[in-house]
Amino acid sequence: MYHIFTEDHFSAAHRLRKYHGKCERQHGHNWKVRVYVSGLELDDGGMLLDFTLLKAWLKDVLETFDHRDLNELPWFATEEPSAENICRIICEELSPRVEEAGDIRVSKVMVWESDKSCAIYEPE
Repeated sequence: MYHIFTEDHFSAAHRLRKYHGKCERQHGHNWKVRVYVSGLELDDGGMLLDFTLLKAWLKDVLETFDHRDLNELPWFATEEPSAENICRIICEELSPRVEEAGDIRVSKVMVWESDKSCAIYEPE
Protein backbone atom coordinates (compact mmCIF):
# COMPACT_ATOMS: atom_id res chain seq x y z
CA MET A 1 0.00 0.00 0.00
CA TYR A 2 1.28 3.45 -0.95
CA HIS A 3 0.34 6.60 0.95
CA ILE A 4 0.86 10.27 0.18
CA PHE A 5 -0.33 13.33 2.02
CA THR A 6 -0.55 17.05 1.64
CA GLU A 7 -1.38 19.84 4.07
CA ASP A 8 -3.13 23.16 3.85
CA HIS A 9 -4.94 25.48 6.23
CA PHE A 10 -7.91 27.78 6.62
CA SER A 11 -9.11 30.32 9.16
CA ALA A 12 -12.67 30.23 10.42
CA ALA A 13 -14.90 30.89 13.40
CA HIS A 14 -17.37 28.54 15.03
CA ARG A 15 -19.32 27.93 18.20
CA LEU A 16 -20.27 24.59 19.64
CA ARG A 17 -23.97 24.86 20.48
CA LYS A 18 -24.12 21.67 22.56
CA TYR A 19 -20.89 22.26 24.46
CA HIS A 20 -21.03 23.72 27.95
CA GLY A 21 -18.01 25.91 28.48
CA LYS A 22 -16.13 28.68 26.76
CA CYS A 23 -16.26 26.96 23.33
CA GLU A 24 -20.01 27.51 23.19
CA ARG A 25 -19.18 31.17 22.54
CA GLN A 26 -18.06 32.12 19.05
CA HIS A 27 -14.30 31.88 18.61
CA GLY A 28 -11.86 31.28 15.79
CA HIS A 29 -9.05 28.97 14.82
CA ASN A 30 -6.33 28.77 12.24
CA TRP A 31 -7.15 25.20 11.23
CA LYS A 32 -4.45 22.95 9.75
CA VAL A 33 -5.61 20.09 7.51
CA ARG A 34 -3.66 17.03 6.39
CA VAL A 35 -5.16 14.63 3.85
CA TYR A 36 -3.81 11.14 3.13
CA VAL A 37 -4.48 9.29 -0.13
CA SER A 38 -3.74 5.56 -0.42
CA GLY A 39 -3.63 2.94 -3.13
CA LEU A 40 -1.98 -0.31 -4.13
CA GLU A 41 -0.53 0.63 -7.51
CA LEU A 42 1.44 3.49 -9.02
CA ASP A 43 0.69 5.06 -12.37
CA ASP A 44 3.00 4.86 -15.38
CA GLY A 45 4.93 7.83 -14.02
CA GLY A 46 5.68 6.02 -10.77
CA MET A 47 3.23 8.11 -8.73
CA LEU A 48 0.17 7.29 -6.71
CA LEU A 49 -1.31 10.70 -7.54
CA ASP A 50 0.21 13.93 -8.74
CA PHE A 51 0.70 16.16 -5.67
CA THR A 52 -0.30 19.17 -7.78
CA LEU A 53 -3.78 17.71 -8.28
CA LEU A 54 -4.22 16.74 -4.63
CA LYS A 55 -3.12 20.18 -3.45
CA ALA A 56 -5.49 21.94 -5.86
CA TRP A 57 -8.45 19.74 -4.89
CA LEU A 58 -7.83 20.26 -1.19
CA LYS A 59 -7.45 24.01 -1.64
CA ASP A 60 -10.77 24.08 -3.52
CA VAL A 61 -12.56 22.19 -0.72
CA LEU A 62 -11.03 24.36 2.02
CA GLU A 63 -12.05 27.55 0.18
CA THR A 64 -15.61 26.74 1.28
CA PHE A 65 -14.55 26.97 4.94
CA ASP A 66 -12.01 29.79 4.79
CA HIS A 67 -12.84 33.03 6.60
CA ARG A 68 -16.36 31.88 7.35
CA ASP A 69 -18.56 31.34 10.37
CA LEU A 70 -18.78 27.56 10.11
CA ASN A 71 -22.14 27.52 11.88
CA GLU A 72 -23.62 29.31 8.85
CA LEU A 73 -22.58 26.57 6.39
CA PRO A 74 -25.29 24.07 5.35
CA TRP A 75 -23.41 21.06 6.79
CA PHE A 76 -23.62 22.58 10.25
CA ALA A 77 -27.28 23.56 10.29
CA THR A 78 -27.96 20.51 12.46
CA GLU A 79 -24.48 19.12 13.18
CA GLU A 80 -21.86 20.67 15.41
CA PRO A 81 -18.92 22.28 13.57
CA SER A 82 -16.46 20.21 15.59
CA ALA A 83 -13.01 19.26 14.33
CA GLU A 84 -14.27 15.68 14.03
CA ASN A 85 -17.18 16.66 11.77
CA ILE A 86 -14.96 18.97 9.74
CA CYS A 87 -12.64 15.99 9.08
CA ARG A 88 -15.51 13.87 7.81
CA ILE A 89 -16.93 16.60 5.59
CA ILE A 90 -13.53 17.32 4.02
CA CYS A 91 -13.18 13.60 3.32
CA GLU A 92 -16.65 13.39 1.77
CA GLU A 93 -16.06 16.44 -0.43
CA LEU A 94 -12.58 15.38 -1.57
CA SER A 95 -13.21 11.65 -2.09
CA PRO A 96 -15.10 11.78 -5.43
CA ARG A 97 -12.29 13.77 -7.05
CA VAL A 98 -9.61 11.41 -5.77
CA GLU A 99 -11.52 8.27 -6.74
CA GLU A 100 -12.05 9.55 -10.30
CA ALA A 101 -8.26 9.75 -10.67
CA GLY A 102 -7.75 5.99 -10.31
CA ASP A 103 -7.92 3.09 -7.92
CA ILE A 104 -7.05 5.28 -4.93
CA ARG A 105 -8.96 6.71 -1.99
CA VAL A 106 -8.80 9.30 0.76
CA SER A 107 -7.68 7.16 3.69
CA LYS A 108 -7.31 9.72 6.47
CA VAL A 109 -8.08 13.36 7.19
CA MET A 110 -6.53 15.18 10.14
CA VAL A 111 -7.71 18.60 11.34
CA TRP A 112 -5.88 20.64 13.96
CA GLU A 113 -7.70 23.47 15.69
CA SER A 114 -4.50 24.29 17.60
CA ASP A 115 -0.92 23.04 17.74
CA LYS A 116 -1.93 20.60 20.48
CA SER A 117 -5.42 19.46 19.44
CA CYS A 118 -6.19 17.34 16.40
CA ALA A 119 -9.10 15.20 15.20
CA ILE A 120 -8.68 12.30 12.76
CA TYR A 121 -11.24 10.72 10.44
CA GLU A 122 -10.57 7.45 8.61
CA PRO A 123 -13.42 6.32 6.34
CA GLU A 124 -14.26 2.63 6.40
